[in-house]
Amino acid sequence: MKKNDFLLLTKVKLFSGIEPEKMQELILHTHAGIKHYEKGNMIFRQGDTINKIGIVLSGCLIIENSGFPGNKTTLSRIPPGEIFGEAYAICGSPLMINVSAIEKTSILFFPIIDIFTGKIKVEDKGIRNKIIKNLMVMTARKNLALSRRILHTSAKTIRGKLLSYFSEQMKFSGNSFSIPFNRQQLADYLNTDRSAMCAELSKMKKEGLISYRKNEFTITPGKKQ
Repeated sequence: MKKNDFLLLTKVKLFSGIEPEKMQELILHTHAGIKHYEKGNMIFRQGDTINKIGIVLSGCLIIENSGFPGNKTTLSRIPPGEIFGEAYAICGSPLMINVSAIEKTSILFFPIIDIFTGKIKVEDKGIRNKIIKNLMVMTARKNLALSRRILHTSAKTIRGKLLSYFSEQMKFSGNSFSIPFNRQQLADYLNTDRSAMCAELSKMKKEGLISYRKNEFTITPGKKQ
């Protein structure tokens, strides 16, 4: 691994609290490896079995669920510093998702299961405990994100789904915010039809409830939704 790769790893939440020198030693000892992908490349496919988790060093991934041919649902995006595939790597279950790069992306594949089983001995037991603790925190946050999505998609109308999602964004960023989805990805995330959703957004804009440009949105204060 290059020096810059190790610098990127210092920003990875899985290794939070671990000194850079010890983290570098751990990565070398576990024979973790980096792979590079171009936009559109598939990293994992439904049905694959994996024994390593992925850590995004640069770029961005999208996780989708595929049903009938051509029917895809966007579940989440994975930005730099985040992990993916941990539940499947630990349990050994076949993947129920597809993971692909939406831009040029570099990924570190790390054998987390070997840390759990003790196959790879870590001299400093504190490092092993920190990795497990960090993984638990990251998994808990993912579960909360999934719960929020279920809340948004449970609304009976498209407007209700949009307002539920926008309300969540406002809690973090105020009345003006940027979302990490394009229109198709937002429709997939909210489990609705893209054309119908875009029509509803246009209607809300005409009513003066919202304004937007691409993925930048502003909610009009005081307007009855």
